[in-house]
Amino acid sequence: MMRIVYTKPKSMKDVPTHYCPGCGHGIIHRLICEIVDELGIREDLIGICPVGCSVVAYNYFDFDMIEVAHGRAPAVATGVKRSRPDKVVFTYQGDGDLASIGMAEIIHAAARGEAFTVVFVNNAIYGMTGGQMAPTTLLGQKTTTTPFGRDHKMEGYPIKIPELLSSLPGAWYLERVAVNSPGNIRKTKKAIKKAFLTQIEKNKFSLVEVLSPCPTSWRLSPVDAIKWMEEQMIPYYGLGTIKDEGIQVVREK
Repeated sequence: MMRIVYTKPKSMKDVPTHYCPGCGHGIIHRLICEIVDELGIREDLIGICPVGCSVVAYNYFDFDMIEVAHGRAPAVATGVKRSRPDKVVFTYQGDGDLASIGMAEIIHAAARGEAFTVVFVNNAIYGMTGGQMAPTTLLGQKTTTTPFGRDHKMEGYPIKIPELLSSLPGAWYLERVAVNSPGNIRKTKKAIKKAFLTQIEKNKFSLVEVLSPCPTSWRLSPVDAIKWMEEQMIPYYGLGTIKDEGIQVVREK
């Protein structure tokens, strides 16, 4: 008799995906659902997702979700957590959303030390709206609005969000991970889980940036997109803990 060792998380709906082949969102969705099941927080969880490729994340997450305007997830998360401090609250945001339209919201939420968790997916481009340059687009990277490559003299430099937030006392745990390999996917799960526990155990602000491929807008095959991540994106941004005020993982089911 064969023993089942890997199944769909209970917190994840059994539906077809709308994401492009090679997109990292599906991997990250599953990791979140695995963590929710392991921590036993499904009935106490409220997710907040704004406009972006993951705007219909509620189609995949089998727990309470709120859809909000572009960039405003941290503001809504603040209101939800303050009104329901007994709940576990997280935002799921892309780089165009968080680092551009919602830059003020994320900075001030971290500055205030709001007690929610942020899963920040960085694919270095506006994936949903046509492949325009994002604040995280690399120098020299071609997009629909930088057809000759991003030039720092015209468009500035790519923004490193965890490093930007690290000077704020209210930001408790900040880490950057990636979903380009099985080993890094395991590290991504560990980081997101620690971010949730930072909220649950310490009532503090946490953010995990996940570097993720976007083959369609990068105009690469899924395989070449992973290669580009490893050769260009990861060396520039770097992986690892940016700030950690300390959390002991004690709440696991």
